[in-house]
Amino acid sequence: MSKSHQIIISGGGTGGHIFPAIAIANALKELEPGIDILFVGAEGKMEMEKVPQAGYPIIGLPVAGLQRRLTLSNIAFPFKLLKSLSKASEILNSFRPDACVGVGGYASGPILMKAASKGIPYLIQEQNSYAGLTNKWLAKKASKICTAYEGMSQFFPEEKILLTGNPVRKDILQLEGKREQALSHFKLSGGKPVLLIIGGSLGARTINHAMLQGLKMLAESGVSVLWQTGKYYYNDIKSAVAPYEASGIKAVDFIREMDLAYAAADVVISRAGALSISELCLVKKPAILVPSPNVTEDHQTKNARALSDKGAALLVKDADASAQLVTTAIQVLKDTTQQQVLSQRIATLAKPDAAHDIARQVLALCK
Repeated sequence: MSKSHQIIISGGGTGGHIFPAIAIANALKELEPGIDILFVGAEGKMEMEKVPQAGYPIIGLPVAGLQRRLTLSNIAFPFKLLKSLSKASEILNSFRPDACVGVGGYASGPILMKAASKGIPYLIQEQNSYAGLTNKWLAKKASKICTAYEGMSQFFPEEKILLTGNPVRKDILQLEGKREQALSHFKLSGGKPVLLIIGGSLGARTINHAMLQGLKMLAESGVSVLWQTGKYYYNDIKSAVAPYEASGIKAVDFIREMDLAYAAADVVISRAGALSISELCLVKKPAILVPSPNVTEDHQTKNARALSDKGAALLVKDADASAQLVTTAIQVLKDTTQQQVLSQRIATLAKPDAAHDIARQVLALCK
């Protein structure tokens, strides 16, 4: 019997990097049950907690990102990088992977730079429509580059690019017949259209502020609202929503059962992170995207435009949210024809097999 493969998956820093990485690992396990997977992340970052929760071992590197302004951490940067490169070399020598995967975030830099110097093939996965700095650096020596958006040859060598889409969690792929269960789970009225508001796990200040301003209008418009506020904002919003709960407005700090949240929703308001957009395409939900302006290279606006330019979602700028967000949402909730058009168009952009497509490419790299 042939020996099982050994794979290193590196990167992280945010959920947008970590969850695709875990989805790729799960797909590799399904394709080759005996496979040995090791994650490499950055010490003190979110992956050090999330990856072990998903059942995989992880080693942290002392690497840190370069700040855009002069700070003390920038002075420490070269020392941390040298230490990380040395540790990356030790990890590769002891684990001896057949191939490596980088999902973006600076933690993938040292391990893939060292893999290239040792002749170990690697693949990188870029979630956004605007490539991250680490992935741009690593592209030259990558064997394959898996992307979620068209037009990425402005960042990467054309011949290496594969349009695979972003890997997402499996539970959201099965929404059929879950609406009744979802309405009951969230205690929402069955007779009203449902607006789902998701600003990421920490919440989105602009979206929350716009919704607070429009609470009375929402309550009077005859719609139900399921509002993930994020834990930072929850207490303030909960007390503001209390008088409107009887009208069907429900605030929660965090939603674990996202499959049920999507199943309940008729329209979704969301930030434009790459993973959120990939999920919205798969669940075929009419979406109003409010890109966060506080991300590198304004990539959320570029992600959102990739959909809004095709008429597959509506875009409300962060600066316009207070004035436009609630009225836009109510208008779409009342217009079932517009909902159908948005749903059909966003569905054409879905890539439900992304994790397995990427996993097959990884296995093909193993000599």
